[in-house]
Amino acid sequence: MGAVAIGGACLAWGIDNNLTRKISAANPVQIAAVKGLAAGLVNATLAILIGARLPSLGVSLGAGVVGLAGYGVSLVLFVLALRDLGAARTGAYFSTAPFVGAVLGVALFSEPITAQMVIAASLMAIGVWLHVTERHNHEHTHGHLAHDHAHIHDEHHQHAHNPGAPAGKPHGHWHEHRPMVHKHPHYPDLHHRHRHI
Repeated sequence: MGAVAIGGACLAWGIDNNLTRKISAANPVQIAAVKGLAAGLVNATLAILIGARLPSLGVSLGAGVVGLAGYGVSLVLFVLALRDLGAARTGAYFSTAPFVGAVLGVALFSEPITAQMVIAASLMAIGVWLHVTERHNHEHTHGHLAHDHAHIHDEHHQHAHNPGAPAGKPHGHWHEHRPMVHKHPHYPDLHHRHRHI
């Protein structure tokens, strides 16, 4: 049952990543706040229903600070990565976190290095290496698109601004993309979600 539960959690995480990717152009802080509030309410309700008691105020505040840093900030960065890298790459990079914890466990607490750990870390390193070294470059079409997100002026963001607007710095506002066909290396980011043959 443990393996089935882990498999189910991974499936749910994959579905959540793909759904969140679809809304990743929105404000990542708002997305993280909504997801965190929903998850917190559900988990707290389930805990109370199975008999858990509310912790003291000090413990609650400490848990809140850890949650803000460990979940809130992490989720904001995760949504930004979904926007720029796509769901598969973001999931692959994010899932290396347990190996960082394992390395710290070995370095700080003298945890043993096991064959399973070495095999798993090697497979994870190969997967990340494949993502990092991939060069995805082909002619592709951009359709008309209008949205609001933080951007700089690159080949995909060529538009006029009101006088005094920060055209050379990252900024966000409603803007339109005209249709274009071109070829360059790219990731499945916010502007490159197209089908492949």
